[in-house]
Amino acid sequence: MRFDELNKSNYLLFAIKFYDNPQAVTKSDFEDDLKRIKYVKRLLKRYKNTGELKTHLILNHLTILFNVFNEATVPLLFYNLDSELWPYIKSFLIFLNRIPEYPKTEIDNVDIDEYCLEQLRKI
Repeated sequence: MRFDELNKSNYLLFAIKFYDNPQAVTKSDFEDDLKRIKYVKRLLKRYKNTGELKTHLILNHLTILFNVFNEATVPLLFYNLDSELWPYIKSFLIFLNRIPEYPKTEIDNVDIDEYCLEQLRKI
């Protein structure tokens, strides 16, 4: 199956294809790892609405996501996050040096959030 564009019908297959967690033995383990994207989304929304940025917690979730989904993490994140949250996640991805260099995508046109990057550099 080709995944030129993530959509509702191929999202789960895309996630399964790239999922690599030797310690996961059940469907529930996979679902728990996939839920981390929702946790990141919730934390970024909290930052947008209240200004409270939990950098360490977001970094922990992103680290686990990259460990189990590898390069598929970036498209999974951008598919699940509202475009208003993209500058925040892009800042984290730049900090982690995880922005894909090729091919050029719409991620390149997303601004970064300077406050996020500043807080990350203080770590």
